[in-house]
Amino acid sequence: MIKLLKNADVYAPEHLGKKDVLIAGERICRIDDKIEGYEGLPDVETFDLAGKKLVPGYIDLHVHITGGGGEQGPASRVPESQLSVFTTNGITTVVGLLGTDGITRSVENLVAKAKALNDEGITAYTLTSAYVYPPTTLTGSVEKDIMMVDPIIGVKVAVSDHRSSNPTGKELIRLATAARRAGLLSNTPGLVTMHMGAGKGGLEPVFYALDHSDLPARNLLPTHMGRSRELINQGVELVRRGGYMDVTAGCDPAEVEAMADMIEYALGKKGVTTEHMTISSDGYGSQPRFNELGECVGLTYASPKSLHETVKCLARRGRDLTEVLRLVTATPADILGKVGVKGCVAQGADADLLVLGENLAIDGLFARGRTALWQGEVLMKGKFE
Repeated sequence: MIKLLKNADVYAPEHLGKKDVLIAGERICRIDDKIEGYEGLPDVETFDLAGKKLVPGYIDLHVHITGGGGEQGPASRVPESQLSVFTTNGITTVVGLLGTDGITRSVENLVAKAKALNDEGITAYTLTSAYVYPPTTLTGSVEKDIMMVDPIIGVKVAVSDHRSSNPTGKELIRLATAARRAGLLSNTPGLVTMHMGAGKGGLEPVFYALDHSDLPARNLLPTHMGRSRELINQGVELVRRGGYMDVTAGCDPAEVEAMADMIEYALGKKGVTTEHMTISSDGYGSQPRFNELGECVGLTYASPKSLHETVKCLARRGRDLTEVLRLVTATPADILGKVGVKGCVAQGADADLLVLGENLAIDGLFARGRTALWQGEVLMKGKFE
């Protein structure tokens, strides 16, 4: 099936202006000022995007696709994700991972869910293990998991959190070296995504790992970096050393504004750009509240919709749309090793495309060339939706 998108105001995420975009199968095969000769042909769908913006589909680097939670017992486990919740919020690529509960939510479960999402029409990768160190794996080895199990591209661990195993800098070196080696051998990122808690150590184990090894900073991705001013200041230092940091979008309007404040604060620091910062939703991950005794006194969960809400919030504040989009498109694609394939509107790239209307409202979505959403109607759903 061929799709012709006419008269779109294209952000690639760089602003290209008014363009026509031709999709063949799952890929973008042509972008030009005007593409003619296809209208009316069999198996060609034409979409008029006059007055609309066409941007890359969002990449969400941190999603609990099998559901997170559990901090208040089995009844507090969050349900697993549904395809249409991603597509109605502009998300075409996710990285699925586990959270506090790495027992009733397993790596096996995670891999199966990622394969299901891929079958249903978006792109899903996963990370092996959960909060714990030593890591919990499928094959008994982080390296084997990354090398031999598609779609595993890295490993998860929790750092400086009262729910973590509190890995030391030396242990982080061993974990990240194994992931990096496997990444090189399998042509995957070999990423170590670190859940950052509010613990006293902050990024100290990460800096120890960088100071006492030859690991590239880009292999270590700390997330939830908007927890505190102290933590995001450490993130600024990591970026200055060539690393990346991920800020979790807020789960309600007040938190969206607070996280936008943190993002703007970090971007105001010398050496920090949107090329080394990302936003993720923590979708379906629990949002527990603990009192001074460490007791869980409340729990809700994050929604993937927070990603687009944060994009809109930053744009309303006057941030350049190209720079805002980079946080959820081009920079995550760079981290995943998918430059030119994901997170862009470019010839040869996957046809993951988001249509935005007035006030950046989501009007349509194409995921790997399929029409997932059009004019408010959900056209691509999961098997049991």
